[in-house]
Amino acid sequence: MIRFIYISTFIIGLTFTSFAQTKQTEQQQKILKLYPIPASTTITFDFVRSYDRLFSLQVYNFMGKKVYEVRNVSARMVLPLNDFFRGLYYYHLVDKNKRLIETGRFQVVK
Repeated sequence: MIRFIYISTFIIGLTFTSFAQTKQTEQQQKILKLYPIPASTTITFDFVRSYDRLFSLQVYNFMGKKVYEVRNVSARMVLPLNDFFRGLYYYHLVDKNKRLIETGRFQVVK
């Protein structure tokens, strides 16, 4: 019985460790860095790698309606949030062939 408990604990520990490492790897592969989160007046999008002027940045509200789009992005973009309501927003980074490169979310608080 004790041997079973040790083996179960070991297997559960391995599962959680591999999950944590996978989560870290996904975060390290992000192309865009957003700050501040949550945002109130502006949000800044910084490219940390793989910058291409032909990328397009699209922002959607929580209902899926496109509320902002910029084509031919720059390495650092500051998005004013004057016309944004309080809530959760999603962004899509799309390449020139309309393929989704990265997606993420941010929160606006006012």
